[in-house]
Amino acid sequence: MTASVVPPSAAAATDPIRDTTPIRVLVVDDHELFLQGLQTVLEIEDDISVVGRAGDGQEAVSLATGTTPDIVLMDVRMPLRDGIAATGAVKRAVPGVKIVMLTVSDEENDLFEAIKAGAVGYLLKSIPPHEVADAVRAVHHGQSLISPSMASKLMAEFASIARGTEDRPRLHTPHLTARELEVLKLVAEGRANREIARKLFISENTVKNHVRNILDKLQLHSRMEAVMYAVRQGLFDIE
Repeated sequence: MTASVVPPSAAAATDPIRDTTPIRVLVVDDHELFLQGLQTVLEIEDDISVVGRAGDGQEAVSLATGTTPDIVLMDVRMPLRDGIAATGAVKRAVPGVKIVMLTVSDEENDLFEAIKAGAVGYLLKSIPPHEVADAVRAVHHGQSLISPSMASKLMAEFASIARGTEDRPRLHTPHLTARELEVLKLVAEGRANREIARKLFISENTVKNHVRNILDKLQLHSRMEAVMYAVRQGLFDIE
């Protein structure tokens, strides 16, 4: 079993069917020009609606609580409260929201801390503008996205974690059913909910329920965090 991370363009291609209800997006960045450009790029899409703009992490928490977006695009380096701290606060206030870091920071520590805080994606601002909307759709449909240059760092960390668990006593793992483990393995492959549903011959809503139960049992915030937990516990082999 291989844990993988799908880049935005590939992830979007796996799930081409779009919902009729616009995806509600909150954009957060301390550079007004970038914020305006991001809003413009997203609002030309019929299926995406920008419900708010925030210039710092503190404002992001307040706006997220008031607007309950589906997706938050969050910068890392911001005044008052940085994006990683804001991610944790937003997830506590609006548990159902999906947060994607959109940043210039390619530091491994920021990537790992963002995932721990509950982010489901980490994209560098070098991403082509036309791929931002595809990334929003992919995350909305259940993908976890990492920029390719950062994905290699994450996979190296996975491999390191896996090697470190070989001789370490296994901690007690909350009981996951056979089906939940099956779903988690497919999540680790970077598969979207719809793909998992087709592969297991179950409905997409059933997949969502399994993922929700997995996160509840493991007391984690995101699919990617669940994968990292599974790797630490030696449930997956990493190539």
